[in-house]
Amino acid sequence: MKFVETHYGNKTEILKFPDHYVNLAITVSDKGVTANAEGKKIIPAGTILGGGVLEDESVQAVKASSNENGSNAEGVLFNDVDVTYGPASGALLIHGFVALEKLPKAPTKEDKAALKQITFLK
Repeated sequence: MKFVETHYGNKTEILKFPDHYVNLAITVSDKGVTANAEGKKIIPAGTILGGGVLEDESVQAVKASSNENGSNAEGVLFNDVDVTYGPASGALLIHGFVALEKLPKAPTKEDKAALKQITFLK
């Protein structure tokens, strides 16, 4: 059986300075992700993720949550990830300079505090 994957559109570039960054290979969880109009579950580049992936590489990354006590954010999703058919591989930005206007949602002040090696710039 031959599987053909088609991509439409351009890659979303979230970096302000694309020559200075560090990514970590992760597995992105499909739990709690809602399908779009075409039935695809796409987590967009720039989503703030956490869940313990930095301490245990077998843990699946999930969307970070924050409250008045802080955030469990560990990085920023580097590329769009399709989790339609289950957890999928992705890249987590753990160090670099991110363009705020290119994120799907602005990070909270708690997220920014947790992401000590990521600088968010306008």
